[in-house]
Formats: sequence, C-alpha cells, structure tokens
Amino acid sequence: MAQKARISLSGTDPERMEDICGQIKQISERTGVEMKGPIPLPTKKLTVPTRKAPDGEGNETWEHWEMRVHKRLIDIDADERALRQLMRIQVPDEIHIEIVLKS
Repeated sequence: MAQKARISLSGTDPERMEDICGQIKQISERTGVEMKGPIPLPTKKLTVPTRKAPDGEGNETWEHWEMRVHKRLIDIDADERALRQLMRIQVPDEIHIEIVLKS
C-alpha cells in the first residue's frame, strides 16, 4: 500500500486558500500522483461583542466583530518529487499549512 500525505489548510482568506489548493492540484497533475480534494470543512465563526461606548454612559449599543476560519483537506500520494515541489510553495502568512504522512 502506498504512503499518502494529508495536507490540511486553514486560514481567514478563502481566495488565497483556493490559490494554494490550485497550486497543489497543478503539482499533482504535473507529477502524475493521485489527489483527492480539496474537501471543505465547516467554517468556524468567532464572534466578539464589544460595547461602543467606552465609559458605560449612554445607550447600550454593541458592535459584533466576526472572524471566519476556513479549512480544507487534501489527500495526495506521497511521491518524493511531488512532496519536494509542495515544500517550495510560497504560503502567505494568514494561511496555516500542515502536511502529515500516513501509511
């Protein structure tokens, strides 16, 4: 049985995440390895309510700040050439990438 690499991506910018997924897809097509994904996982919504008035005077008006964390899973065959090219991808700061080898 061939070894597989599971790539998990998470970040706040979905457009940049799709760019990274497209680059991984191009690498798999060039090297001829089998790829499954990207599988979108549920988006986490982190909400922070804050008072608009800093001193507590006046009406109780609230602002709600929201940050969305998008996640994607990609399974790819662990070919040496493909993994070497994966390591060369320029990943933006707001995208977190994790590569785990599975048998």
